[in-house]
Amino acid sequence: MAKNGYNTGLAAEFFVLSILHRKGVDANLTLGNKKSVDIAAVLRAGEAITIDVKGLAGRTGWPVDNIRKPKANHFIVFVCFRGKIDDATVVPEVWVVPSRRIPALTYHSPSGKRRLVSRSTLNARGARYRDAWHLIT
Repeated sequence: MAKNGYNTGLAAEFFVLSILHRKGVDANLTLGNKKSVDIAAVLRAGEAITIDVKGLAGRTGWPVDNIRKPKANHFIVFVCFRGKIDDATVVPEVWVVPSRRIPALTYHSPSGKRRLVSRSTLNARGARYRDAWHLIT
């Protein structure tokens, strides 16, 4: 099967959506191509959150250029398929990070044109966010 970013993004979004529904969260995908909100969820009456899902087929890092300002009740969920996106038996690695914590995990590419969060940074400094679904639910 051919791998492309669009399929990786959709696979990551549906994975996150599945987990949220398994945890009893009323969550829905948003529509649109250029957006920073992939999932909107209602936790309880009057309390909603938004989620930006970042999918990675390989093992390096995620561009976060679209994350400008941290927002209350907004989360970034990093999903890494560990180079095995075509193997349905492999469970992806997941980090659930409040948007206000993204600046501390971000670095600029050597060219200065991209802002990124690397998998190695999440492994080294983001252990508390690994599978941290409790931050959302």
